[in-house]
Amino acid sequence: MSVERTFKKLVSGVILDLDGTLLNTDGIVSEILKVFLVKYGKQWDGREAPHIVGKTPTEAAAAVVEDYGLPLSRDEFLSQFYPMLSDQWRNIKALPGANRLINHLSGHGVPMALASNSSRSNIEAKIFHHAGWKESFSAIVGGDEVKAGKPSPEIFLEAAKRLNMDPSSFLVIEDSIPGVTAGKDAGMAVVAVPSLAKQSHLYTSADEVINSLLDLQLEKWGLPAFQDRIEGTLPLEPWYIGGPVIKGFGRGSKVLGIPTANLSPEGYSAILSEHPAGVYFGWAGLSGRGVYKMVMSIGWNPFFNNTEKTIEPWLLHDFNEDFYGEELHLVVVGYIRPEANFSSLEALIAKIHEDRKIAERALELAQYLKYKDDPYLKSSLHQEN
Repeated sequence: MSVERTFKKLVSGVILDLDGTLLNTDGIVSEILKVFLVKYGKQWDGREAPHIVGKTPTEAAAAVVEDYGLPLSRDEFLSQFYPMLSDQWRNIKALPGANRLINHLSGHGVPMALASNSSRSNIEAKIFHHAGWKESFSAIVGGDEVKAGKPSPEIFLEAAKRLNMDPSSFLVIEDSIPGVTAGKDAGMAVVAVPSLAKQSHLYTSADEVINSLLDLQLEKWGLPAFQDRIEGTLPLEPWYIGGPVIKGFGRGSKVLGIPTANLSPEGYSAILSEHPAGVYFGWAGLSGRGVYKMVMSIGWNPFFNNTEKTIEPWLLHDFNEDFYGEELHLVVVGYIRPEANFSSLEALIAKIHEDRKIAERALELAQYLKYKDDPYLKSSLHQEN
C-alpha cells in the first residue's frame, strides 16, 4: 500500500482544544445554568447549547441572555454566572480517552499545545486538578492572548509560533464547529469529536469526524499508534450503573432476536452523558440469580433513531423467563466500538453477534475476569425482588 493511501496527512505535533474535547465542561455548565435560570423563573432546556459550544465566554453569555430573554446585560450575566462556574471547575471530569491521549503523546515526545477560547487564567484553573496535564503542553494559548478567538485561526497560528513549528505540521483535535473552522483556516489537519449529539453531519470541513477520543487512530496521521487494545477491546477504568430492569422498546426480542435487559435512563442522564455512544462490555449481577457476562450499547441507536440516549445491556445467558423489576448491577470494564448506523436489519444483527463474540472472549482474559468478583455485582444478589 502506498504512503499516500496509508496516511491521511503526516503531522508531527498536536494542538488540543480544552472544553468539550478534553473536559466535560458542557455537563457542568448545564448544571449551573439550570440553577441560575431558576432565579429568573426560567427553565434550562439545552436549546441554546449549539449557540454556546466553542464560543468565547462573551459570545456564549450573549446567546443565553438573548435566548432566554433575561433582564440582564451580557456583562451582568457574566459577573453573576462566572463565580458560580469557577467554584465548580475542580469538579469538571476529563472526557473518556483524554488522559490516555495526553499520556500517550507526552510519553512519545510529541509536541503538544492547548488552544482554547477560555482565558488563560481559566484554562490554568481548569487543568490544575488534572495531574500531569499542564506539564505535558509545550504551549498554552488562551482566547485573551489573541485579537480574535475561534473561528479565527489566530489562536492556532499563535500556538504553532510558540512551538516554533510550521502550522501545516499540526493535527488539531476539536469538538466545535468554530474550532474546526479555525483549524482548517490555519492550514492544519483537523479531527472533529462533536460534543453535540447527532450533529456529526455538520462537521463537513473536518478531515475526519470521530465519535469520541476512544476512537482516535493516531497512526493515520503518522503519529505513534496506541498499543493498549486487547483482542479488539479497549480496557477502561471500570464504571458502575444499576437499577431495576424495565420494559424497553419491545424490539430486542421481537425484531432482533436479542433480549436486552433495559435500565431506565431516569437518574442516569449525568453518567450517560459522560460516556460516548458505543458498544461496551462487562459483568452483570442480577438479583437472586448470579453474575453473567454482558455486552451493551449506549446511545441513540441510529437504525431505530431513538430520541433519547439509552443504555441497553444484553446478558449473555439463556434465561427461561423475563426478569422485569429485578435489580440489575453492571460493571462496565471495556469498550468495543463506536455507535454506527446500518443499511439493513441483517447487518445490524450480524454486528451485534460479532460484538457478543468479542465480549465473551475478552471477559475470559485476566484483565477483565478479575472484575467478576466486584462487590457491586454481589450487592445486587442480596436485594429482594
